[in-house]
Amino acid sequence: MTRKSRAVPTERDAELSRALRAAQDGDESSFRLLYRDVQPRLLRFAAAMVGADAEDVTSEAWLQIARDLPGFRGDLDGFRGWTATITRHRALDQLRRTSRRPATELSDDVLAALTSDGDTEADALDGLATRDALRLIAELPPDQAEAVLLRVVVGLDAKTAGKVVGKRPGAVRTAAYRGLRRLADRLAADAGTDTGAEAGSGAGAPARPRTEPLPLLQSDKSGGTGAEGVR
Repeated sequence: MTRKSRAVPTERDAELSRALRAAQDGDESSFRLLYRDVQPRLLRFAAAMVGADAEDVTSEAWLQIARDLPGFRGDLDGFRGWTATITRHRALDQLRRTSRRPATELSDDVLAALTSDGDTEADALDGLATRDALRLIAELPPDQAEAVLLRVVVGLDAKTAGKVVGKRPGAVRTAAYRGLRRLADRLAADAGTDTGAEAGSGAGAPARPRTEPLPLLQSDKSGGTGAEGVR
């Protein structure tokens, strides 16, 4: 599959960059355009951390985003990273309030198709059923899961994702690569299991046990906010 390089801005990104500047000046239609671009990514990111509370978390995040937007300094990629950082911290707040693992069931809206623009590593996710996507990611080690979410689901480059979690870009790239390799191996193993079951007695393969959404960062080891000016 041919993917567009992140190094070449698309016409859509140029439009969103203009919308960012206009939204900072108070233009409501531009703010709505940014919201439609970013919210689906943030919702899936939050869902992996807090499950069914994702919509509440992103609603709280957008209140802060709207309040602090005039003071934001950065480009479109920086804006996406900034919104992801805010969402991450609101999710941490939610986990601290509830002191429990989130519910397993996620709505179909949250489990909408994953974005995979720009990274050849994301080929590992091609063909992954959207209903199972976040649950498979949730089975990864937490650092790999978060790196995959930020790189593939939210669509951040390694540098911006590193700022979100307070890690070096190289560490994020490595974690994302390892996580995607694990996913690719899991998909290959599942495909082999399904083929074997079909060749057997005719009974379907036993259903895989459902996993809970990610217990991401219930103890935040980064020691910082991950982005200047975000609490």
